[in-house]
Amino acid sequence: MFFQQVVNGLTVGSIYALVALGYSMVYGVLQIVNWAHADVMMIGTFIGLTLVSVLHIPVIAMIVLAAAATAALGMGVERIAYRPIKVNRRMAVLVSALGMSVFLQNFAQLVWGSGSKPLQIFTRKTFTAGTVTFTNLQIIITLITFLILFILYILVYKTKIGVAMRACSTSIENAKLMGINSNLIISATFGLGSFIAGIGGVLIGAYYNSVYPTMGYLLGMKAFAAAILGGIGSIPGAVIGGYLIGLIESLGAGYLSSNYRDAYSFIVMIVILGLRPSGIMGAKRIDKV
Repeated sequence: MFFQQVVNGLTVGSIYALVALGYSMVYGVLQIVNWAHADVMMIGTFIGLTLVSVLHIPVIAMIVLAAAATAALGMGVERIAYRPIKVNRRMAVLVSALGMSVFLQNFAQLVWGSGSKPLQIFTRKTFTAGTVTFTNLQIIITLITFLILFILYILVYKTKIGVAMRACSTSIENAKLMGINSNLIISATFGLGSFIAGIGGVLIGAYYNSVYPTMGYLLGMKAFAAAILGGIGSIPGAVIGGYLIGLIESLGAGYLSSNYRDAYSFIVMIVILGLRPSGIMGAKRIDKV
C-alpha cells in the first residue's frame, strides 16, 4: 500500500510542481503573488478541451497550442491587471489579481457552462508491478514533468533571457541600469509560468477526466502552498514543495482518512514554516537599517 500511495503522490505532485513554478517565478521577479495564475491555467485547460473535442486536433498539438494560448493569456493578464499598477502598491495589486481571478471564472462559465466536462485524451492502460498498479497516463505525466523541468533549467541557467530573469529577480532597478528591458522580462516570466501551468492543467484534467470553471481554486491553493513550502521565489523549491504536497496528501489519504486529504498538506506546511519560515529552499532575507 505504501508504494502505491507513493506512485499516486508523485503523479499528483508533478502537477502541483508545474503550477507552483508560475507562482515562484512571478514572485521571484516582482515580489507579488499572481492570484489569477490558477484561473489562467483553467482557461487554458478549457481551450485544450475545445481543441481536442470540437476541432479534433491531435493530442500533442493540442497540448502545445493550449499551453501557448495559456501563455498569451498570462501575458495579457500581466499587461492589463498588473503593469498599470505600481508594484509597491501591494494592496492594489492584490485586489486587481483577485478581480481578474473572479472575471476569468465567470468568463469560463459563460463560454463553457458551469458544469464539469470530461477530458479524455489518452486511452488508459493499466500495468502492475508487484503490489503497485499504475497507468500509462501516470507515466506520461511524470515524463512530461521531468522534460519540462529539464528544459526550464536550460532556459533559466544557460540562456541570455534566463540571465536577465535572474538579474531582475535580484534587483529590477539594477537590471534596468544594465540595459535589461524589465517589462519584456516580466511579461516573458508571466508567459513562461503560464505556459507550464497550461500543460499542467491539461494533464490534471485528463488525469481526473474532469474540467470545470472552479478547478483552479483548490489546485491553485495547493500549488501556492507548494511554492511557500519550498521557498517562494525558488524554482527548485517549487518543485520540491509540489512533490512533498502530493506525497503528504496521498499518504494521509491512504493511512489516515481520505475525507481530509485536502487538509494534510496545509497542516504540514504550517508546521514546517513554523520551524523554517523561509521555506525549504528559501533564502533568509536580512533587512539592514
